[in-house]
Amino acid sequence: MADNQVIAEIVSDFFVHSCRQRRRLNEDTTVVLNESSRILNDLSHMEFEVIPLTTGSVAEFCIEPMLSCVGDVDIMVQTSNVLAIPRGHPPPIQLPNEFHGRVRIYEIIDSEFPGYVYLLSSYLLTEITDDGKYNAVQCPRQYWEHSLTHEQDVQGPAFVMKRSHQSLTVIASLIDSGSVSSTDRVPCVRCLSWPLQAADWPTRYRNYGWPDSATVDRVVSNGCDLVSVAHRLCRQDEWMRKHQWRLSFSRAEITLLNSWMKVQQIVYHSYDPS
Repeated sequence: MADNQVIAEIVSDFFVHSCRQRRRLNEDTTVVLNESSRILNDLSHMEFEVIPLTTGSVAEFCIEPMLSCVGDVDIMVQTSNVLAIPRGHPPPIQLPNEFHGRVRIYEIIDSEFPGYVYLLSSYLLTEITDDGKYNAVQCPRQYWEHSLTHEQDVQGPAFVMKRSHQSLTVIASLIDSGSVSSTDRVPCVRCLSWPLQAADWPTRYRNYGWPDSATVDRVVSNGCDLVSVAHRLCRQDEWMRKHQWRLSFSRAEITLLNSWMKVQQIVYHSYDPS
């Protein structure tokens, strides 16, 4: 028993001292900046704004392990002319500044599979003042058909953007840290409200008092996103595979993991290095 305790202390000491606080600028963050710039440039011809959000390990972890926990970079791509709302909610009359002057509103409609939904067009918002106030009119109600199922280099809801070893070498010559090999661009639809499908999460009983009420409030106030991917049992169905969406709580995960102390992040990383 004593030997096991000594080994446990040695392993714990190794993890604590081989991980350091993530530097503000390393290879991973450099790749994120570069890929975000590429996304904005690739879509600069659009009449609406494109808003990238870095998710996954790059955004979630404050630590920098000896062996990188980052194999790729996930960047969610939101457009400023589309917004989702919970079913039955009235259309918003005011939106944040990043939204376009004309915004199409989709209601989130449940499917038979938890976490998977449909988007039904409901309103068209038109900005009427410079301070973000909008006028709403009803529009024809039809389900949104996405087209990712027909694209190459698609994994789940993401476009996979591979990078050559040469491009990685250029970045590594500047900052020798990290091991990013690809970028997943994930088109998403923003929902500013906490979804009805997760309505019980904020008040759920928690054995150890985590997350605290302030963290829960931050998570809920960030809402969620929707990504275009069908449930595995629906991917052979001609209609459902093109119309089903999945609720994404990547923003919540970033907030929750960044609320942890360094030791908690190390423990999580040691069990889940993906």
